[in-house]
Amino acid sequence: MGLQAVKKADVKPGDIALVTGCGTIGLVTGMAALAGGCSKIIITDMIQPKLDLASSYGMIPVDIKKQNLMDVVKKETDGWGVDIIFEASGSETAIAGIFQPLCPGGKVVFIGMPVNPVLVDIVAAQAKEARLETVFRYANVYSRALSLLRSGKIDVKPLITDRYKFDDAIKAFDYAVNPQPRSVKIVIEM
Repeated sequence: MGLQAVKKADVKPGDIALVTGCGTIGLVTGMAALAGGCSKIIITDMIQPKLDLASSYGMIPVDIKKQNLMDVVKKETDGWGVDIIFEASGSETAIAGIFQPLCPGGKVVFIGMPVNPVLVDIVAAQAKEARLETVFRYANVYSRALSLLRSGKIDVKPLITDRYKFDDAIKAFDYAVNPQPRSVKIVIEM
């Protein structure tokens, strides 16, 4: 999904992107955007271990409980705004202000799926002349993803935070219902 989002965003070398949400999809989107040519990835979340993981990939983490996102965006873009926003959180709050950090003519790619319908400020999008894309699933990027993994440009192994033996699969599913905040990806080993 992250690779599909980057493909749809038409990343250009040197672009600066913002990813909202440090879940598996947000982190992989950030990695794919860096591999695709972005010079900087700013990534937001509220869970420090996930932000630390993003930082280990060279992303600029923003704890939205403690930091002002716009201050970071202004600093990292010399006041211009980010070229691309990848909304991977599905958060109503993130979507409500999604166009604020965007530069004029920038792109927003909606990946995260809110639980309930959310309002999108069309006037704010028009004022920035934003281009909008959506992602529901990946399409025709599987071989590209494998190539990136083989090349080492993307390493997803650190995303695996929890491992269960096959005999403990029920425990794994029970844990997945209410995981610890630090959890990114849960794997059942065969």
